[in-house]
Amino acid sequence: YGDLHVEVAVSSHPIFSRKNNDVYCEIPITFIQAALGSNVTVPTLDGKAEYHIPEGTQPGDIFRLKNKGIPFINGRGSRGDQLVKVIIEIPRYIDDEQRNLLKKFESISGPKNYQKKKSFIDKIKKFFSNW
Repeated sequence: YGDLHVEVAVSSHPIFSRKNNDVYCEIPITFIQAALGSNVTVPTLDGKAEYHIPEGTQPGDIFRLKNKGIPFINGRGSRGDQLVKVIIEIPRYIDDEQRNLLKKFESISGPKNYQKKKSFIDKIKKFFSNW
């Protein structure tokens, strides 16, 4: 006789977050892996999965792992997706040899490699030319 009240508390997970049936996580990669492309191991709800990060990956890019999310209720096997956000880690400390190699790389890189920077500079030029 009477009502049964059930209270459920869901604690946060250190790796995964959830929105509906999709699961989200962030993975750190080096800027070399982002520039050259790399195979990485991604944690999933089912264990580990291999994923190929494509060459030229940018900070904050999000990749979708189909059917690696939460199962749909009465979904007969279908699941949400896992979305993996790439966090590109820049080295904090570099030695003289690394510094010289990076400077050489910068000197031989053209603006085609830095579209956001070029776009930003073009916007600034346009803004000040209108004054």
